[in-house]
Amino acid sequence: MIAATIPRASGLGLKSRHCAEILASRPRVGWFEVHPENYMGAGGPPHRRLAAIRRDYPLSLHGVGLSIGGEGPLDAAHLARLRTLVERYEPGLVSEHLAWSSHEGVYFNDLLPLPYTDGTLARVVEHVDRLQEGLGRPILLENPSSYLTFEESTLAEPAFLGEIARRSGCGLLLDLNNVFVSSQNLGFTPESYIDSFPLDEVGEIHLGGHATEPDGLLVDAHDRAVADPVWALLALVLQRTGVLPVLVEWDNDVPAWPVLHREAVLAQRLLDNCRHARAG
Repeated sequence: MIAATIPRASGLGLKSRHCAEILASRPRVGWFEVHPENYMGAGGPPHRRLAAIRRDYPLSLHGVGLSIGGEGPLDAAHLARLRTLVERYEPGLVSEHLAWSSHEGVYFNDLLPLPYTDGTLARVVEHVDRLQEGLGRPILLENPSSYLTFEESTLAEPAFLGEIARRSGCGLLLDLNNVFVSSQNLGFTPESYIDSFPLDEVGEIHLGGHATEPDGLLVDAHDRAVADPVWALLALVLQRTGVLPVLVEWDNDVPAWPVLHREAVLAQRLLDNCRHARAG
């Protein structure tokens, strides 16, 4: 596992609408996470806000646009901009998604799934190696939320991610809302997924809210509070891993700061319980 260089505490996704309130009140939050794609301009108000937050809190960069799973090579210009941000803000962790989002120069503004085959595995490992070489540091790779499976897949997702970590030296970001969403959509139990996941490689945990479509399909919407079954998964995982950095994501229909902060407080409570149980 990659050693955490941000606190083993609860964190939140940083939203610009909350920055003034955060800077004025200095709330008890372990760290903040941002999507680097929102800060790839040279300056302006976004950077002024982020620089002010960075002076008071550790920071993590969570990429959504590098297309780690794409067939083509990584976008060199995107990678250069990401490296500039890493050098500027010195984040404790950098992470990306196991997904693809661009093809032949077209960006699809979505995180699209991959077949889990030997060929895909070799390509993703090559891309992770290139990213880590470009940044001069290891990254974390996140498990996706799934809505379908590929007939050509020959590896289960946890095994696929574990092999990427073994070959590339990257760590893993375990998104428990994604686990729950995928389990309900694809017909397996989230506990069986956790049982087969390489927990020793996990350097960060994500939580978020999900929506239910009329046909029963769950969507990783990030538009509401974390659901009770996902909190239960966090408690289960922490029993096995010990205390880790835990982030709550809320990217759509973003609430007022006190509502969002309450989610971080709930996550911290579970982390504190885990720490006390292990100490006792």
